[in-house]
Amino acid sequence: MPEPQPGARPADGSTPGTPPDRDPAAADKPTSPPVPSDQPEPSTQPTATDQPEPSDQPEATATEDVPAPRWSGSAAVPPPLPRRPAWGESAEPTPPQAVPVGLPEHQTPVDPWAGVDTGGWDLPSAELPPLPPTTPYPVTPATRQWSGPPAPPVGSHPVPPAAPAPPPAARPTMPSRPMSPPPPPPAPVRPPKQRRGGRTGTPPAAPPPGRQAPKGYAPTRRRRRWPWLLLLTLACCCGCPAYYGFPISAQYPARAALPEQIEDLTLRQDNRSAETAKQLENEVRNEHLLAEDTFAGVYSTTNGKRVTVFGGTGFRLTPEADAEAEISRLADRYALATAETVDTGVRGRHERCAVGRADGSDVVVCTSVDHGSIATGVFTRLSVSDSATLLNTLRIQIVQPERG
Repeated sequence: MPEPQPGARPADGSTPGTPPDRDPAAADKPTSPPVPSDQPEPSTQPTATDQPEPSDQPEATATEDVPAPRWSGSAAVPPPLPRRPAWGESAEPTPPQAVPVGLPEHQTPVDPWAGVDTGGWDLPSAELPPLPPTTPYPVTPATRQWSGPPAPPVGSHPVPPAAPAPPPAARPTMPSRPMSPPPPPPAPVRPPKQRRGGRTGTPPAAPPPGRQAPKGYAPTRRRRRWPWLLLLTLACCCGCPAYYGFPISAQYPARAALPEQIEDLTLRQDNRSAETAKQLENEVRNEHLLAEDTFAGVYSTTNGKRVTVFGGTGFRLTPEADAEAEISRLADRYALATAETVDTGVRGRHERCAVGRADGSDVVVCTSVDHGSIATGVFTRLSVSDSATLLNTLRIQIVQPERG
């Protein structure tokens, strides 16, 4: 084969040094795939020249049918490094989970209530009380319509003037109705003052008409304690003084006067009786220094009974103690035995009676004391009960309370 001469042009007419154009058929063929990483590098693979060529095919035909492999330009990827365990992760590898044999939607469903008696599930339902109706809202007062001129229409373009309307027919003029003045603004509502304990002055809203309480409901009424406390205070402040002050006001002050005749008793006016009365009156004045008035007298009956009475008037705060003190003062003079308490039936009046001796005969000495007076009687030929009754009759006639 002769070598080409310098400056000679190829037979196809192309310029020297310019590579020939690629075959259009070869350009349309796809390039060889990239060489995988597990295959040896292209340098280690045998080239087409190293392989034996078949004897029956020419060299040019084998070269066109088997294209030479190209260099992909990618290096072999090294295997990944072992991953470091995360915080709290076990160093041991997690065993692979067992894959279920079949999917749940392909399995036969199982009835959990198979073989169970479900015929007694009808339970009685408790009847709940009906709910109370709600309080209706207040009705909104009707508003007065606006009587002013209508607002002009709002538009982006001017509205052409309308054609003039024909004049309306003449109608009888009606007198215009004067408009009522607008109502004054409502006064501001002040909130109610708060009481002690967080209560407000407004009472609770009343239930709507026709409402009935549920069955078995008993309303609990709140008890107010302030009236009882007020009554107790009034009783302590006014009741106690009135209880103890009424007997004092009814028995003090009092005045004493000896009448000449009391039932069948007659006042004796002889010298001996007058001297005895004077002596007893002086003793009463000496023993009771706060006495305002004193009295003493001797009474007798036609059948020989004798009654000596003496005492005085004045304020006494402890009549019961004064009655016992008077009996003790007369015990030595009349040789009195144990004193007996007599019920007078009058609040604030106390009476004591005892049996003794005077001038060789038996006598009964009784004394009666209240807040305004003291009266003592010496009775002969009478029992204790009769003596107490007669002394009560004598003091009613002798001692008279002064009504203010």
